[in-house]
Amino acid sequence: MAPKPSEFSVSRRQLLKGGSALGLGAMVSGVAPAWANPWGRTSGYSLGVEHGPEISLVIRREDIDIAGQFARPISINGSSPGPMVRLKEGQDAVIKVTNLLDEPTSIHWHGIILPPEMDGVPGISFAGIAPGETFTYRFPVTQSGTYWYHSHSGLQEQEGHAGPLIIDSATSEAFTYDREHVLLLTDWTFEDPKSVFRNLKTMEGYYNYQERTVADFFADVRRGGWVDTIESRSMWAEMRMSSRDIADVTGSTYTYLLNGHSPEENWSALFKRGETVRLRVVNGSAMSYFDLRIPGLKMTVVAADGQPVQPVEVDEFRIAVAEAYDVLVTPEDDKAYTIFAEAMDRSGYARATLAPRPGMEAPVPERRQIADRGMEAMGAHAGMEHSQMAGMDHSQMAGMDHSQMAGMDHSQMAGMDHSQMAGMDHSQMAGMDHSKMTGLQADAAQGGMLMAGAAQQGARYDQAGIGLDQSLRRVLVYQDLKAYSPWPDRRGPMREMELHLTGNMERYMWSFDGKKFSEVNGPIHFHKDERLRLILINDTMMEHPIHLHGMWMELENGHGDLIPRKHTLNVKPGERVSALITADAEGSWAFHCHLLYHMDAGMFRVVKVS
Repeated sequence: MAPKPSEFSVSRRQLLKGGSALGLGAMVSGVAPAWANPWGRTSGYSLGVEHGPEISLVIRREDIDIAGQFARPISINGSSPGPMVRLKEGQDAVIKVTNLLDEPTSIHWHGIILPPEMDGVPGISFAGIAPGETFTYRFPVTQSGTYWYHSHSGLQEQEGHAGPLIIDSATSEAFTYDREHVLLLTDWTFEDPKSVFRNLKTMEGYYNYQERTVADFFADVRRGGWVDTIESRSMWAEMRMSSRDIADVTGSTYTYLLNGHSPEENWSALFKRGETVRLRVVNGSAMSYFDLRIPGLKMTVVAADGQPVQPVEVDEFRIAVAEAYDVLVTPEDDKAYTIFAEAMDRSGYARATLAPRPGMEAPVPERRQIADRGMEAMGAHAGMEHSQMAGMDHSQMAGMDHSQMAGMDHSQMAGMDHSQMAGMDHSQMAGMDHSKMTGLQADAAQGGMLMAGAAQQGARYDQAGIGLDQSLRRVLVYQDLKAYSPWPDRRGPMREMELHLTGNMERYMWSFDGKKFSEVNGPIHFHKDERLRLILINDTMMEHPIHLHGMWMELENGHGDLIPRKHTLNVKPGERVSALITADAEGSWAFHCHLLYHMDAGMFRVVKVS
């Protein structure tokens, strides 16, 4: 029976005021608190824990204090973000979801291998959950690790409809630790998400309040001279874009939250001196990339997207939207440490404190300056449909020494008329068989294809991304990720398929191969049980976190049989990456950019395995 509305009316602030360790989900559902976890873990997630295998979740709107202001987000069992769902490998999960909204809803179990009808994408594998209805998800739990769940209905994910999903391993893990904390990063806006989307379509750079100034111009002149500075500015002006278009939606409207708490509220995680603490970090935001570091502590990365990797010690890592990383830290001093998650565009941050005792705080680092887009973005701008760039060899960009560009004569480019490019007809690109486009591959093995696991020319796996200086601190890069052991399917690819990530920033249209989802005629076809190489080429000036439902993508980062499994791949501007896929999941599956407004604007396809 569905709970009465009054049972879910307590606010998060009211709960936390009492200092309870139970969390809101535990209070209203009667489940065991985190410290009574039957699997022997100590969890630091403060918004409640729902233990499997049988779980009930209730979705509704309610009044909740967010960052000290009144809000009415979508809640799950009384909290927003929702409670941690905790399952165990080898169980059969039974999760009953009741919709008390006045609109349809859904839950997608992000990164989980399950039957297509349980994947939670309305219009593809199931009809969605109508108002007043209860839908029961049933699926075998065949994996372990750190994941999350969220709505796949409209823009509900932006309204707080998300939560962490932890699956405990049925066997011993490759690493040990004394306690764990789950860190869920989200971005919250007090605007209606539909208004945010309209604003993005109305004016390019609507939320970008960090545009270049006169002082920036003269600083560039001091570094590069008058001629180069004017030519560079002219190029960006002709593209009708800013070199500081780092994020579509910024801290001008977003409050960045960690476990539902603003930086001022300072969510805290406890440790004992000398303990090894596992931090399960999930980026559950709608649009925001974060750069996470803990000043004074090294972090050892032990898992990526829920899958174990060989340990990598780093000072900082970038986490794309929808990614997850597990890291180990061992604080040796009896003091507090700041967990600092800085937005990629430097417009804000989320933070928490890792401390031996409640109430302690540590200094919060100063935000770094916003970076400028460089040459990787010049060839892929929003004033054109980028599918025309399919034949361009972007791979040469990766190895170029851009410092040499300063002496080049760009003056001829200033007079070029880019306006003609906007009207070009790229529709013919959609019907092309990109699986035969192997001209950029250097290895003749396997009928002209690269050896399985080899990195594509044009991949920049050794680069951390815009705004991160790898000379100042050790930053995690995709090249660091190496699977703990080989995956079962070690076959080479039987065929290749290329997809171009395309868009028009000025009109805010995003697509694959130049076509929005509403314009495509049918699904992308995978053959059942084939071994496929998927090549993604980013012809835009934005990063895109690409997510495939129902199957793993094995990132070809040069580690041969030890390439890492991921459910979400971050593709940098101008980059060419590839992944091996075993198409063992019969049915229809969503495939999309996980930037919510990009997906809604058309960067979405259906993959059919048959």
